Amino acid sequence: MIETASMVELDDVVDAACLGGTTVNTDEGSGYNRIGKRHGRVHRAVDHSGPKRTWALDLDGDGVREVHCNTLEGLWTGVRNFLRPSRGVSKWFLAQYVAVFQWGYNLKEVTDEFMRVLLGIPPSTCFPS
Repeated sequence: MIETASMVELDDVVDAACLGGTTVNTDEGSGYNRIGKRHGRVHRAVDHSGPKRTWALDLDGDGVREVHCNTLEGLWTGVRNFLRPSRGVSKWFLAQYVAVFQWGYNLKEVTDEFMRVLLGIPPSTCFPS
């Protein structure tokens, strides 16, 4: 999370998160204007203000609209739905709420080891025969 979405702050976030030469898909927000001009990155932008056919682009003509930013927008919809039962959260603790959502989102499998840690049960070397 960043305080504001200024061009300088967005540049810093992209620089920290993306290698040089990376293709970055965004919407047409003006804060992203310099992404394609830094570190050999390629910037593809979709226009959310136009008709639906411009929301995702098929630049190579294979019928797959590979340039979009719906995945990230769907992720933030998940965060909003996760926070909805709280009926508002303090901005001071928003990062912690997002961290809890991130943990749940990234958890791919609930293992026995995970449940032991979650429940505070120490590992056991005694197995039933």
